[in-house]
Amino acid sequence: MTPEEETELKRRQKTRNLVLAGVLLFLVVLFYAITIVRMGD
Repeated sequence: MTPEEETELKRRQKTRNLVLAGVLLFLVVLFYAITIVRMGD
């Protein structure tokens, strides 16, 4: 594997990790919001 390919692979992994982190954060906030709304009822 060439250094260029390795750099590209690392960049893609970093991007995917950021996307996964964003999705997880979104789900946590969503569940938190649902819990607050339900407790308000």
